[in-house]
Amino acid sequence: MAIHLMAEHRMEIDREGIMDMISLIVAIKVTVVVVGSLVDFIRGGKIRRRMQESQFSAEIFYTLLLIYLIVILGFGLIYFILSMNRIVLVEGGELREVSVLGSMIHSFYFSGVTLLTIGYGDITPIGIGRAIALIQALIGYALPAAFVLKLVQNNQENRERNSGML
Repeated sequence: MAIHLMAEHRMEIDREGIMDMISLIVAIKVTVVVVGSLVDFIRGGKIRRRMQESQFSAEIFYTLLLIYLIVILGFGLIYFILSMNRIVLVEGGELREVSVLGSMIHSFYFSGVTLLTIGYGDITPIGIGRAIALIQALIGYALPAAFVLKLVQNNQENRERNSGML
């Protein structure tokens, strides 16, 4: 009986270890995609070529919107993965157990609110979630500034190019 219980406990620990490893791998991949998108935007990779052709356009606006969406979804996935490892977002000042779907909804909501408004305070991160939320809030402040800087640089380059043609 004791050997059987030890075997069950060992299998439970192994499952938790595997889930932790899968969660870590997914979190790292999501982080790479989010950081890659931000770096591409800041360096002006594919987006810069489009911005050089026109000043402000719907295409540039939609590009910024897409970047915001990628960051919100990316960080939402990170919060969700962390919540699967029992690191939770605290709602209303108390710990609550929610379903997987509820956890996913809370994670994406918290991510959007953190990026766009620095939060309402209805959901609070705990543990490593605080550092992640701080990084996301910083990105939320920096993205509009980077976008405006790119527009100004684009306008200056267009003026220089047009004055060289005269």
